[in-house]
Amino acid sequence: MSKTTTITVAKGDGIGPEIMDAVLKVLYAAKADIKVEEITVGKSVYEKGIPSGIDEDAWKIIRKNKVLLKAPITTPQGGGYKSLNVTIRKTLGLFASVRPARSYFPYVQTKHPNTDIVIVRENEEGLYAGIEYQQTPDAIHALKLMTVRGSARIIRYAFEYAQKYGREKVTAMTKDNILKLTDGMFHKLFDEIGKEYPDVKQEHYIIDIGTARLAASPERFDVVVTPNLYGDVLSDVSAQITGSVGMAPSANIGLEYAMFEAVHGSAPDIAGKGIANPSGLLNAAVMLLLHIGQPKTAELIQNAWLKTIEDGIHTVDIYNPHYTTKQVNTQEFADAVIERLGEKPEKLKPVNYSEKYDKIKFTLIERPVPKRELVGVDVIIYHPEREPGKIGDEMKKYNTDKLKLSVIANRGLVVYPNFSAEAFCTDEWTCRYKSEEPITYSDIMELLKNINDNAPYEIVRTENLYNFDGQRVYSKSQGE
Repeated sequence: MSKTTTITVAKGDGIGPEIMDAVLKVLYAAKADIKVEEITVGKSVYEKGIPSGIDEDAWKIIRKNKVLLKAPITTPQGGGYKSLNVTIRKTLGLFASVRPARSYFPYVQTKHPNTDIVIVRENEEGLYAGIEYQQTPDAIHALKLMTVRGSARIIRYAFEYAQKYGREKVTAMTKDNILKLTDGMFHKLFDEIGKEYPDVKQEHYIIDIGTARLAASPERFDVVVTPNLYGDVLSDVSAQITGSVGMAPSANIGLEYAMFEAVHGSAPDIAGKGIANPSGLLNAAVMLLLHIGQPKTAELIQNAWLKTIEDGIHTVDIYNPHYTTKQVNTQEFADAVIERLGEKPEKLKPVNYSEKYDKIKFTLIERPVPKRELVGVDVIIYHPEREPGKIGDEMKKYNTDKLKLSVIANRGLVVYPNFSAEAFCTDEWTCRYKSEEPITYSDIMELLKNINDNAPYEIVRTENLYNFDGQRVYSKSQGE
């Protein structure tokens, strides 16, 4: 017999309270062994002047209970408000976004009746770290921050998920033909870690063709693991091609904490009308039950829900003139699921969760620290005129005994010493100084002092260049 688990519940905004009440009604009817502790987050908290949308009392409850079931929230219009979801994910270390997408054809219309995909997306890094800079009038930077430990963690989670849930294949998608260091590292780790799971089929796609093939032939995919931005796009594509984003659940998993929610938003335009589909949040609650070690209750609810869909009991968003036998509101849909507890679908594939379905656990493997050698520096300067030859001749004057100007690049293209008159240049110039042997930061400081004291250009930032274990770990510019 499972131990009663206290979960934190946030009813959210818009349609959130309506669908959460429906979901809790089903959970209680199925005798889920849970106790609910409610918090308030979202719009009303934002409007109290708390820019994150969550106060300290709510944080204390979330940290105490470790599991959060959250309805969608509304972020007020205007600047200064932070994304509540991103804040929770990063604060609690919810590194894995897990989004299943399954077709329920013919009851829910779709062109892809055999879709059954799980997108496992890295949740904290990449461009979603939200690190941006503007240091010149024309050039703006977004830093794509990826770590070896973070990438290894999400890849290992995807393989563990596949093993635990009886999935046959894991597919990685990256853009490592262009992003050779960040995405290249992810692909390399995927191949390395994959060797530890010989019973799971493995493949890799470049993200553009991979997305195209997933949209056209989703039945060829099983578990897909990606860095952050790609996974965000793929999860919405996957949900849409199944026929309804409104039925898709999402789990955000960390080593200690977890948050479960529907993929869809708060839909304020239909709030209070009682017509919202609670399926996305109910399916998220099923994932929660699996996470806390109550697979039989999860199975009971999921099969009853499938039987409800199969019997044609549908909310307006999935109305199907050929298969809908009764159009119902939010609470009536919940009642229909409750009436079918203990039943299984006959045409849709029923679920069968064994006792092994609980929180995925694994050990992070520490990797050896490489030998680091400082071998150069990129000095980025501001100059509004399009004069690479003049800039290059000037910046060569500041060479030191150890650091020599190698190339100047603009938007990643070498423009000095070779320059194409057709090249489009911005006002930010990357001057690469390299050494034939390892140097110290004092050598870089000598160079920077020369430039700062004498050059007619402003230094806006610098990037150190390193070799790790004798291998270059900085990108070459195009044409270098």
